[in-house]
Amino acid sequence: MKYGFIGCGNMGGALAAALTKSTTDILICNRSTSAAVAEALSCKAGTAEEVAAHCDRIFIGVKPHMVCSVLAPLQEILAQRKPLLISMAAGLEIRTLQGYAGTPLPILRIMPNTPVSVGCGMIGYTPNSLVDEETLADFLSDMGSAGLWEQVEENLMDTVAALSGSGPAYTYYFAEALCKGAVECGMEPEQALRYTVQTLEGAVALLKQGNKSPEQLRREVCSPGGSTLAGLKALDDGNFTEAVVACIQAAHDRNKELAKM
Repeated sequence: MKYGFIGCGNMGGALAAALTKSTTDILICNRSTSAAVAEALSCKAGTAEEVAAHCDRIFIGVKPHMVCSVLAPLQEILAQRKPLLISMAAGLEIRTLQGYAGTPLPILRIMPNTPVSVGCGMIGYTPNSLVDEETLADFLSDMGSAGLWEQVEENLMDTVAALSGSGPAYTYYFAEALCKGAVECGMEPEQALRYTVQTLEGAVALLKQGNKSPEQLRREVCSPGGSTLAGLKALDDGNFTEAVVACIQAAHDRNKELAKM
């Protein structure tokens, strides 16, 4: 089969769902729920050994600390078949994955985020030298419906994970805070959410035009002595920028720690 998944949780499932838009030639292994996940995606279910033995491109979708124990029993099969391994394990470098596989393999390290489930993902990727251009191009074509793919140097993958990988959670946290503020000022929760969603969507649409920086767009909303500046001052008084920078740094550092566990 063309694709296999060893581990197909929330993120793996989102990628598999995107992949089914171009192929259903997919074999899924996901602990005790393989059959249910496969049925939901109109794919086939199997064991990790079957995925290794029959699939040409294999997603490794388990937690970072589980990758070694998952790949160790498959080393002999992997050595014979040389499939493409696609790892989304945070923090695990390609050289570490190569060691776990026990043999030189083409490896693609990726860092997706949950918006791939609606075709709006931001996915950084790094191939090793054994991934040929034709295979990479075909893979990116198959996965095109997941969102935007961008190749980065591997030393930036922990930053990618901290920014786009974790970023949706921070965005939702900010949205929660906006809603809470509006409710405390008299709005009903449903109305506050509706206004928040549309406001974020509109702000992103202006950012995506790409002709103005975030700083320029922010300044355009502000009038001297106006309410927007009063709100921004409250954020500054709460060290908003410093807190967000610290947030990205903390996630970045944690990704590096995960590689050592």
